[in-house]
Amino acid sequence: MTSDRRIRSIVIVGGGSAGWMTAAALANALPQGCAITLIESEAIGTVGVGEATIPTIRLFNRTLGIDEAEFLRATQGSFKLGIQFVDWARVGHRYFHPFGTFGRPFDIAAVHQHWLALRARGGTLSLDDLSMAWAAAKANRFDRPSSDPRNVRSTFDYAYHFDAGLYAAFLRRYAEAREVVRHEGRVQSVQRTGESGFVESVTMDDGRVHAADLFIDCSGFRGLLIEETLAVGYEEWSHWLPCDRAVAVPCASSPDFTPYTRSTACAAGWQWRIPLQHRTGNGYVYASARISDDEATATLLANLDGEALAEPRTLRFVTGRRRRSWDRNVIAVGLSSGFMEPLESTSLHLIQANIAKLLAFFPDRDFDPVVTDEFNRVAANETERIRDFLILHYKLTERDDSPLWRQCAAMPIPDTLQFKIDHFRRFGRLIAREMDLFGPASWTAVHIGQFNWPERLDPILDYRAASDDWLQKVSAAMTAEAARMPLHRDFIAANCRAS
Repeated sequence: MTSDRRIRSIVIVGGGSAGWMTAAALANALPQGCAITLIESEAIGTVGVGEATIPTIRLFNRTLGIDEAEFLRATQGSFKLGIQFVDWARVGHRYFHPFGTFGRPFDIAAVHQHWLALRARGGTLSLDDLSMAWAAAKANRFDRPSSDPRNVRSTFDYAYHFDAGLYAAFLRRYAEAREVVRHEGRVQSVQRTGESGFVESVTMDDGRVHAADLFIDCSGFRGLLIEETLAVGYEEWSHWLPCDRAVAVPCASSPDFTPYTRSTACAAGWQWRIPLQHRTGNGYVYASARISDDEATATLLANLDGEALAEPRTLRFVTGRRRRSWDRNVIAVGLSSGFMEPLESTSLHLIQANIAKLLAFFPDRDFDPVVTDEFNRVAANETERIRDFLILHYKLTERDDSPLWRQCAAMPIPDTLQFKIDHFRRFGRLIAREMDLFGPASWTAVHIGQFNWPERLDPILDYRAASDDWLQKVSAAMTAEAARMPLHRDFIAANCRAS
């Protein structure tokens, strides 16, 4: 009979979205036999700008048994059908990255290949016109997808916009109801065992000591355990993703209550716009080498939909990842594991992804290196695939109106991304790799939206019948179905309006 090697205690250092998402998920997965403690200080602010998400957040909430309407009411949430990109390829141009597919698969060749053939024959239908998500989004309408695969309303997906601070508070209530214990205060020191170098305990500023078998580092950019204590190192990606600061400010809501995020490229970076029920979130992500903090703040304030509701906050960051997200008995979750700028709303997903991997590779007290090494391999692959997708937006630009965009258009990029760009440029083909978070529709949207036009059509189309009429009918059906949906504002009022 083997000895009991179960993890009996877990300490989470840090709150915010990362800390409370981790606490909630662990409380749900480990309902008995493991004490879960979370340490946070109200004196330490959280970043709190992760207000836009991708559809994977729905799986996280559903796994916890969270009711969608209750969650949206508690977080002032709204719905998100995708992201509109403005001025990225060239000034005056815009395109939509939808959640869902383009058209509906009907042939051995992908829908976008048939659309490219239609375009080559002089067709004027845009790729966006084949997106059910965009048909609804451009009309400011929303409804849940159909479960009938024959209906074009089954071809889109959705995510949320919400107040990240309210989400953390919502999950805190969830976790504490499941016996997670919160302690207020700062961690003053970290104690390690002599032989293994494992973290043994943390001591708080009032002298309290918290020992545990497993520690989760949710301490933000600082990386109190993973970096300051264990010194795992950091792999920087600023030579590919040059923005290193952001200024954020909420403003009053506008009558245009869009069910999508908007990203507008500016001279030194890009601006986000995220509509919530009670306000609109805004921010300017920029390269400090190209613009001063004061100029960036002035640019943001000049481009708000309504009156600013708070003082602007400036954040500094270095894009990249820890060389190891799991070292000894410490796992980094959230900003402590690295930072990916919020261009494609992946901040909360990366928290969710490390939590999912923690549960999939949950250790015993032996912390077998075979387990931790595989966790780190998968984590590295996933973040690098997301990194490549973000770089794609900067690399595929025709803008030459400012030094930043000239730099991005000319910069060398990772071989893994160049390979994908080259394949699409040859025949419009999409090459998938292990741990690709973003699927074919996402890559197609950016390739086409930023003018990476294929030099030739896929040769398989020479053997297939033309589908021009079918594409036109699908587009018309999507427009008609969108017109039957309620307005985004009315859907929320009827189903999940916050008090």
